[in-house]
Parts: sequence; C-alpha cells; structure tokens
Amino acid sequence: MLRAPVSDSMAEPGSQQQDEGYSQFVALHQAALLASGVPKSYWPSLHRKLEGEIFDAGEMFGIMQVEEAEEEEEDEEREEIERELKKKPNPGTEPSFKVIVTNEHGLSATDPNCIFLIDHAWTYRVEHARHQLIEVPGLLHRMANLMGIEFHGEAPDADVVEFVLKEMWKYNQTYQLSHGTAEEKVPVWYIMDEFGSRIQHSDEPTFGTAPFYYIPHQLAYTILWPLRDMSNGEEVSRDYSYGETDPLIRSCLLLPWQPVDLSHINHQTPEPSETHYQAIFAENKESLPLPVEPSLHDKSKIFKVYTDMQQVLNGVNHHRFAFTDNEKEADILFNFSHFKDYKTLSTERPHVLLNQFPCENLLTVKDCLASISRRIGGPEGPKWLPRTFNLKTELPHFISYFKQREERGEDNHWICKPWNLARSLDTHVTTNLSYIIRQRESTPKVVSKYVENPVLFLRDDVGMVKFDIRYVVLLRSVRPLKVYAYNVFWLRFANRPFTLDDLDDYEKHFTVMNYASNVQLKQIHCDEFITMFEKQYPEYPWKSIESEIFKTFGELFQAAASKPAPLGICDYQSSRAIYAIDLMLKWDVNSDGKRAIQPQILEVNFNPDCARACKYHPTFFNDVFSTLFLDETDNCHVTPIV
Repeated sequence: MLRAPVSDSMAEPGSQQQDEGYSQFVALHQAALLASGVPKSYWPSLHRKLEGEIFDAGEMFGIMQVEEAEEEEEDEEREEIERELKKKPNPGTEPSFKVIVTNEHGLSATDPNCIFLIDHAWTYRVEHARHQLIEVPGLLHRMANLMGIEFHGEAPDADVVEFVLKEMWKYNQTYQLSHGTAEEKVPVWYIMDEFGSRIQHSDEPTFGTAPFYYIPHQLAYTILWPLRDMSNGEEVSRDYSYGETDPLIRSCLLLPWQPVDLSHINHQTPEPSETHYQAIFAENKESLPLPVEPSLHDKSKIFKVYTDMQQVLNGVNHHRFAFTDNEKEADILFNFSHFKDYKTLSTERPHVLLNQFPCENLLTVKDCLASISRRIGGPEGPKWLPRTFNLKTELPHFISYFKQREERGEDNHWICKPWNLARSLDTHVTTNLSYIIRQRESTPKVVSKYVENPVLFLRDDVGMVKFDIRYVVLLRSVRPLKVYAYNVFWLRFANRPFTLDDLDDYEKHFTVMNYASNVQLKQIHCDEFITMFEKQYPEYPWKSIESEIFKTFGELFQAAASKPAPLGICDYQSSRAIYAIDLMLKWDVNSDGKRAIQPQILEVNFNPDCARACKYHPTFFNDVFSTLFLDETDNCHVTPIV
C-alpha cells in the first residue's frame, strides 16, 4: 500500500547524534547494501526513512489498472476456481495493474532522496503458509484480492486457500537469516504490499529492488531506487531474474510469468565434467593428503583416542582404546566437525587415523550424490536413486523433463531438498512447477522425483503409512574397497495414512518426527518390524529385501571410489568413516514383469546421531571401533558388503 509520508521534522535528531546514528547504520548494514547494489548516494536518505518509518512512495508513484486483451487460452484451473468463486459472495475477476510515476516533475536518479521503502504484506515460512491463511484474520482476503480474486466471504474458503497457495509463487520473494539455529536459517518468504506487488517485470528495468533487514528495528522491507531519470507517466519496472545473464536460464526463471518452450532441451543429465568436481573441491577448501603406507600395529597396542563426541566417550570401553585430552598424542582423531588439512596431517603425522575421508562430500551432499550415481545408471541415474536434478546447473533439463511427463500424463510429484541440510528442513513436496523454479532463489537445492508408490506399513493405530529405514554403514578403506553394514537398522514412520494429496501435511509425507514438537514419535525395533513386515507382505521375505539393499550400497560406494580424488573419495590409508544411509522402499516391476520391491536411497549422512544405537545396543561403538581401527569383525554385529 502507499502510505502517507511522515514529517521529517518529527524524526530529525541533532546533527552530532545524526552523524553517530548514520555511522552505526553503515557499520551494521554496509555489507548488505553493497551486495544489493544500492548506490552510496542513497544511504543517508535510506537511513533517515528507516529510522523514521517514512513511507513516501505515494508522493511519486501511483497504481494504474490496465485492460489487456484476453489470451486465447486461459489457464483451465484458474477458470474452474473463478467459476466456483462466482457462486460465492462478492466474486471478482482478475484485473491487471502497473505502477507509474505520478509526480508531475518526474524524478531524478541523482536525487539522494529517491529511495523508497516498500512494506511486506505477508512474511512466513512455507510450512506455516496454509495455517496462517486460515487462522490470521483478514490475511486470506488480502492475499486473494492482491492476486486477482476479489473475495469477501466470512469464513476461510478451501478453494481460495488452494488458489493463493498456488498463485503466491508469482508474488513471493525470499531472504535468509545468516545467524541462528538451523531452523532459524530456513529461508523466509514474503509478499510485498499492493504497491510492490504491482511492479511488473522488464528485461530493461527502470528500478532496482532488494530485500533489506533493518537490524535496530528487526524489521524487513524491500527498498526501491531508480536506475535512470523518470518522467511523469513512465512505468516502474524491475527485473524478476535480476543478476542472471544466460538467456536460457533467464527464460527458465521467468517461466512462472512468461511461457517458454523447452522441448528442444535434452532432459538427460550426464555426469558433470571434471571441472565441476574441481570447482566443488576448491570451494570446500580441502587439501589432499600425500600417499602414506598403511600402519602395521601389534595386536596388543592400545590406541589413544581424541574425540569431541560425547556418544563416543560414553560408548567405547574396548580394552584396546583409551581416551586422551591431548590431541597431539592421539593415535585416532574421531571428531564431529569436518577435517580439511589432510596434506599437513599426512606429512607431519602420517599414521594418525581419523574418522573422515577426503572428498567424502561426494556422498554426503545431495547434488554430488546424484552426480556420482550416474556412473552406475547413466544419464537417467540408477534404479535405486530417484531421478534428481541440480536446480543450479540443470534447471532447463528439469523443466523439459517435467513438461514431457506432463504431456504424457505421468505422475509429476517432486520433492525439493537443500544440498546440505538434514531433518527435512526446507524440504518441499509439490506438483507446482513455478513453486519448484522459485526454490532456486533460496538455498541451493536439488529436485528429486517424489516416490509416489512407496511400500507402506500398517500401523494399527493409524493405518497404512510411509516409513523409511536408516542403516549405519562403515567405510574401512577405499583401496581395497571395504564396506560393512551394522546389523541393526532403524525405522521412522509417518503419523498419518499416505495419500498423494495434502502435500504440505508434514505428518503424512515426512517421517522425521524426533525434532518436531507436539507430534507422536513411533518407534519399533527392527526385529519386531521384520516380523510385522513379513506378516503384511508374506511374498517378500526381509532377507531378500535386505540383500537388495546391501547390493545397492555396494554399487553406491563402488561409484564413489571409481575415480581418483577429487572426482571420487580419496583412498587415504589413514581414513575410516561411519555414515548413515536413509532409504525407502517402492513398488516396481522386475525384468520378468512381476511386482518387485526396489530400494530408493534418499541421502547419506556424515557423522550421524547414534543416540538410539548406543541406548539399545551398548556394544555399538565397540563394534564400530573394532571394525574400523582394528580390522577385527569377529563377534561384531556387522555384515561385509564389499
């Protein structure tokens, strides 16, 4: 909305105080202002307007409704929604707006006062959107009207809620807090007020915009400034794909507003080039170790262990291991944080063992996992990994594939996941292509085919629910490749019966309940689960399913170890590692045309939380340490995979 200006005299401090306030403003916000490209000439005026909450855009701009010729083909879903809404009180039609300069003298880009604040009508995180539209008084009406549906019903209307949830991806903007917990760093989405949301796209924009978080007031705004002089009546426009210069990527990013034909784009995604992996390696700031000879130790040697992990301190009581507080005297470094300087370690302390491998991020980061898996399955990927695209580097391929599936009438449920976050944070299930494309603007993400036909588990208290399985996998060495699986696996269950709807219902579509508040956490031991599973699916003995799972793990590690670092996991002789592999089971058809169960790897986790393992299996870390550091597996609860 265009607010009336606040008198400058009400907010003006003394000159000395003003200078100090401005200096503090610059100290706090300089990095953000420079990153957003806001010219320094505007900074003093911006500070004054932020401090005084001065919304003076109404002095310069106005919103104009424009009539456009109707398109020959309108969106069928929008037509259906509007037909339904016409049956309800006060239905409306979709108007078209633009923002123009209304000041009779226009405005000058050199005028230091020509920077303006735009308020945010709605700020939220995606997982809370539906609840807020239903519960916050007036929000649904305002959003529906802003998006072109004039609705004044008394109670929240389900059709209107769905319309807003679909259309909001044409209006959403995003920012992310740089500090705080993992939950607090999940991207925030916002919709500008009616004024800001009416500013249209142009490839040659007349104004720049940027989200701006004003720290003293802890409030977020969008700031608007001219890129050239403007005359009365000229349109205010911005670039919806600001910063992107590649024409193909720009057309992809603009697809939510402008149709684009990508049928000529090959949807196949071969493994990336060596330079791709080299760039990841450089960004990761690791150094590769020098080759070392494997250590030969006397069977009576007691290894001194340095660790910062309480679970290890509490869980290892094997007589061959003793803990030390002195990192420099340790034989084994078993740390939670990522190690980087392998070159120095291999030079100065070549026989010190550690619980990490150089370049293991090729397994534990989701986009890299998808890339190296193509060594097994080719451009389509292996059967045990859902089809996955990197939204940063493979967006045109994904859109082409999505559109082809749409034309063939195939299932188009997809799940967007950050490259390097766990616990289902910032993860989205949708069939909305615009929703997926806009995710590229927040944290780096992959988009994977959602498993639409999972093998379900009957919970007596709920019904048929999704579940996933976690195996702990031990990597003893790369050359020769030695991989073991711990004989106990862990299960996580959804809390509501599975159906392919209500895609934002967390307890229906997700299984990670141990971090969520006020939700039930269902736990079943694997032995009990096997008995119940085989009763529910008598034609599928668990032993054969687990054999297929272990075969899948073997292929994954063979792919990861098939090329030298940094294209694969480095074969450092002093490295060992423990990973958790999360997977689901889905229904498939085998080569004989019979119904079969196919494992689907979801992710590989570095240094997983082993609290449940330690609680219910007291020998867990003794088994892990014996396998990894003593190369002794007798009497350990592990199974060799490779």
